[in-house]
Amino acid sequence: MRPKGVPPQKAGPTRQDAEGVLVEAAQNDPAKFDALYEMHFERVYAFVASRVRDRASSEDVTSEVFHKALANLPSYEWRGVPFVAWLLRIAANAIVDHAKRAARESPAPDDPPEPANDPVVRASEMRAIEHRAQLFRLVGQLPALQKQVVHERFVEQRSIKEIAQRLGKTEGAVKQLQLRAVQNLRAQMEGSHA
Repeated sequence: MRPKGVPPQKAGPTRQDAEGVLVEAAQNDPAKFDALYEMHFERVYAFVASRVRDRASSEDVTSEVFHKALANLPSYEWRGVPFVAWLLRIAANAIVDHAKRAARESPAPDDPPEPANDPVVRASEMRAIEHRAQLFRLVGQLPALQKQVVHERFVEQRSIKEIAQRLGKTEGAVKQLQLRAVQNLRAQMEGSHA
């Protein structure tokens, strides 16, 4: 029971409220942008990586997204919409720009990604982005050798034989490391959806 004259307390701040505070802090002091970067890096990278074929380009485009976001942060207006939606709109435009640059520079252009005419990311696409971001985080938490095998096998697309030679291990040992890593990731992903 609350004493007379004391107003009821509001519920604690929501994630969006906290994000709005972080945006305002970064607008006042760009050095505080790092909190927003840390909060949204995996989602933005997953979004970009799903549309840009090679890893180096995905990293470059993701870097460009955060550079543009920081440069344009003073003009950003907080409207209660998740900040990541603004970042993904920047990312969609950066992906199109990247495809155009690649087409100009390359005599045989790859299939460019579909232009993002609709800046709003559909719910199913957002779930896929969240899923990839979670997977990136979980891979980062694997034991060092498992993480290295997963990275070389699935990101760099090296063969088991190449990885074994690079690590000085047998092919069987690399297959075991890969199996344990995949089992680890599956268990963690299933555990997080329970």
